[in-house]
Amino acid sequence: MSVINKRYLQDDYIQKNPTWDSEDSPWKAKQVSLILKKAQLEPELVCEVGCGAGKILEVLARYYPKSSFYGYDIAPSVKKFWVDILAPNVHLKVGDFFNDDSNHYDLILLLDVLEHVADPHAFLENTRSRCSHLVIHFPLDLSVSSVLREKPLLNVRRKVGHIHYFTKNIALDLLEECGYEVLDCQYTGACFTAPQMSLKTRLAQWPRRIVSLFNKDFGVRLLGGETLIVLAKPK
Repeated sequence: MSVINKRYLQDDYIQKNPTWDSEDSPWKAKQVSLILKKAQLEPELVCEVGCGAGKILEVLARYYPKSSFYGYDIAPSVKKFWVDILAPNVHLKVGDFFNDDSNHYDLILLLDVLEHVADPHAFLENTRSRCSHLVIHFPLDLSVSSVLREKPLLNVRRKVGHIHYFTKNIALDLLEECGYEVLDCQYTGACFTAPQMSLKTRLAQWPRRIVSLFNKDFGVRLLGGETLIVLAKPK
């Protein structure tokens, strides 16, 4: 068993993240619904791989009451969050999606997942034959500011288990390399609208707004603080 997997199969992650970031779930579900609405997609069969507390699927089930939602997570600790999820169209399971499920889905969700897995290329390639569309949420940890300070990168590595770091173009290139066509991508405005923001993040809002007025991509690469949501499909 790898050290990476032990973090989620044992209690290391939940001890450092006791709510499993479920506070962010309504916000993330909204980002998913917005990019699907823009593409005029209403998937009937949806699976979230790495569903964590399951709260994103619970919210999406309210947006799409006629759809069926399935969630997989390898961490046994997440089951404690599932007991109060009463949506009849949400089905959650502890296990390895690739070993325990053979269904083909209209949509697979990978929301803050790829930065945790040992081999993102293999993960995406294995997912490709299992879905018609894919929505991925990437935290864009990599910026000039984060590299110079280094502490932000070490913090997300030690606290939340990020072992890969992305910029917008690195994320999009990864999808291209793994056989996906990117249909849409957009910044989420996380540094301005995400539920959990530190005082430092709030203080950095104005510099980010000012730089972004001139060039949004450059501003994100320089100062960070953003996430990217992507809609893609297998080629």
